[in-house]
Amino acid sequence: MTTATKSKSKWAVLSVALSGLMLAACNNSSEAPAASDSAEASSNADSTEQTIRIATESSYKPLSYTDADGKLIGFEIDLINALCDEMKAKCDISSQEWDGLIPGLQAKKFDAIIAGMSITPERLQKVDFTEPYLSNGLILVAKKGDEVSVADDFTGVPVGAQRATIAAQYIEETHPKAKLNLYDTQENAYLDLTSGRIRALFSDKVTAAYWLTSDEGQAFEQKGEEFNTDDTMGIAVRKGDELAAKFNTALQALKESGKYDEISAPYFGTSTTAAAQKAAAQ
Repeated sequence: MTTATKSKSKWAVLSVALSGLMLAACNNSSEAPAASDSAEASSNADSTEQTIRIATESSYKPLSYTDADGKLIGFEIDLINALCDEMKAKCDISSQEWDGLIPGLQAKKFDAIIAGMSITPERLQKVDFTEPYLSNGLILVAKKGDEVSVADDFTGVPVGAQRATIAAQYIEETHPKAKLNLYDTQENAYLDLTSGRIRALFSDKVTAAYWLTSDEGQAFEQKGEEFNTDDTMGIAVRKGDELAAKFNTALQALKESGKYDEISAPYFGTSTTAAAQKAAAQ
């Protein structure tokens, strides 16, 4: 082999080797993303939030209601936002008709109910509840000067309550002779009470006591003491849903940190409550 031939042979081998290195580099580049791309993907994964769809009922002052602009406000709305912050989850809150809350939950239209819903044996057959987040009782409301009491049998007397509530159940069980009028919302019950279509209203204390401070409630009063005081309200979830345990952990954390008291104080801090004055101004 001549010197020229040897030189050409060396260049050919070197050319092949360089081509192989370039091909390997290209293959490695396509298989391994840039460091910045990896960091962005990791950041996107870390920022993913759980979205919890929560249903409420927006005619239940001071728990959940709407302001003049149609925005949901109230004790439960503040509590929902704090719970979701604690759980590092995104809240999607929607207002639903009271009668459709449990059926909607079972149909997976939403994931939880926070709507002043009392924990009862009947409801526990259909849904699971968290630990209570609020205690409650029932009161009787009627016009000032009207001598009525819970001890009356109300035979043939028109009385009212919101449909599918502890108050409605109480009347049916203890005053079967009363002429019971049931309402889809608490607000409609108040309308019939102020117009005289019903003589008295059986209601949760947390909402009726609040209404008594409003302009419309000034002509009415609580009759006698609070009763049926073992009532508690909880967050409802579907049977077997682990979301209940997550809510319980977050609720306990809010109570231990003092955040729960901070949320509830404006609504239930005094007998008249700052929240009652706020709602009356809406």
